[in-house]
Amino acid sequence: MLEILERVTAGFGPAGQEKNIRELIKTEIEGYVDELKVDNMGNLIAIKKGNGEGQKIMLAAHMDEIGIMITHIDDDGFLRFTTVGGVNPKHLVNRNFVFEDGTVGTVGVEKLDSYKDLKLDKLFLDIGAENKEKARETVGIGDVAVYQKKFNNNGQRVISNSLDDRAGCAVLISLLKEMDDSINDIYAVFTVQEEVGTRGAGPAAFGIEPDLALAVDVTGTGDTPEAHTMDVKLGNGAAIKVMDRGSIAHPGIKKMLAELAEENEISYQYEVLEFGATDARAIQLSRGGVPSGTLSIPTRYIHSPSEMLDLDDLRDCTNLLIKFVECEKLAKIYKK
Repeated sequence: MLEILERVTAGFGPAGQEKNIRELIKTEIEGYVDELKVDNMGNLIAIKKGNGEGQKIMLAAHMDEIGIMITHIDDDGFLRFTTVGGVNPKHLVNRNFVFEDGTVGTVGVEKLDSYKDLKLDKLFLDIGAENKEKARETVGIGDVAVYQKKFNNNGQRVISNSLDDRAGCAVLISLLKEMDDSINDIYAVFTVQEEVGTRGAGPAAFGIEPDLALAVDVTGTGDTPEAHTMDVKLGNGAAIKVMDRGSIAHPGIKKMLAELAEENEISYQYEVLEFGATDARAIQLSRGGVPSGTLSIPTRYIHSPSEMLDLDDLRDCTNLLIKFVECEKLAKIYKK
């Protein structure tokens, strides 16, 4: 699991430009599934067939990451940029960003009277170019960069870029490699453009027409000093979502996840997220509606270059998800 996580966090894949990470994930799961395909949006869909007597289950983890997009190059070779996804300016100053070709730049800031005035228009990316012409030899308008890749394993906990949501991708990859045969048909979807409005998951669900679905994503925690009050903690197990700003979990799915966790002695906790959303938002609104939920990986410092998770939580999420997709009673949780 740790090795998979390190490999997928190293992949380049800002929202809208997921080709690199898609090929990396494809290499990881080839040979473990019955079919692999890429839809018109760029979602990677991995199909593992059951025996035809179960349900069609869609699992979704987004493979895109946040980044910055170049909007202007000045005469001195400095680059102005906008954000791709939810990038907070306070996380950017003196941070390194890398483009797909390996070019690295660092974020500088104009003189400020106070850091309370820190906004994107006060920031620039410095790639060390002598002037505009030199900068244009490497970087163009519309090019996208992401936080420079750095993976740190502190034993029980990992600090890395892009755990949102390469951690979810690692869970799906591990599930496809580890799960036994199931009566249910599994459609594991590595989605695109979640960070800019859950744009990939909806079309994928429309094409798949699942009986039910689970998004697998990270969630914030309330266990750091003076954090926003929230019950989720690192090390307390898989987080079963109750609600976020985009969806309310189907009560039957939420109940089934908790029952399976207790039956199999898997640590879990409930999650109520007062901001943000996951791919479940788009999936549950597809066609006539899809009973949906979310299984979350507790993560500190989300959308920063140094996100943190606990490896036991990651394993708990994987084990619980495997038990869920192998369950023979799924039809009962959403049918009246």
